[in-house]
Amino acid sequence: MKNFELSPDLLNLRGQFYPTGHIIAMFPDEQAARSAGQALVAGGIGEGELSLITPEVMMADVVRTVGSGDMPLPSAGTEGDTIRRFGHLAAQGHWALMIHAPENDTAERVMKALEGRHRPSHAQRYRRLVIEDLA
Repeated sequence: MKNFELSPDLLNLRGQFYPTGHIIAMFPDEQAARSAGQALVAGGIGEGELSLITPEVMMADVVRTVGSGDMPLPSAGTEGDTIRRFGHLAAQGHWALMIHAPENDTAERVMKALEGRHRPSHAQRYRRLVIEDLA
């Protein structure tokens, strides 16, 4: 598992965080996130497909991408609201995993590995033009 780094390919045309082909899963603390990462690797997800996002990085790098992206009118999409939800949880100390899951079968494998004790407090799957609630 690598540490998260925000790169331009994780942003939409408006400069907001929109990591197409990834799942963002939030967990109550560092241990829960790391344990979930281990469960994902055991479930067949490559360790290089996982990035750990600390609450501080979520707030400093991801949440700041909302900026004034909703101005002067709110976006028709849910990008801003989704990012603000991540920020709300990060402010409470939640950690996140960004999981590369571009295909449906990979996303299903991810969520199966996260069942039970590894269930995320919140999870979103970013697909082209759609943000899907997973947990």
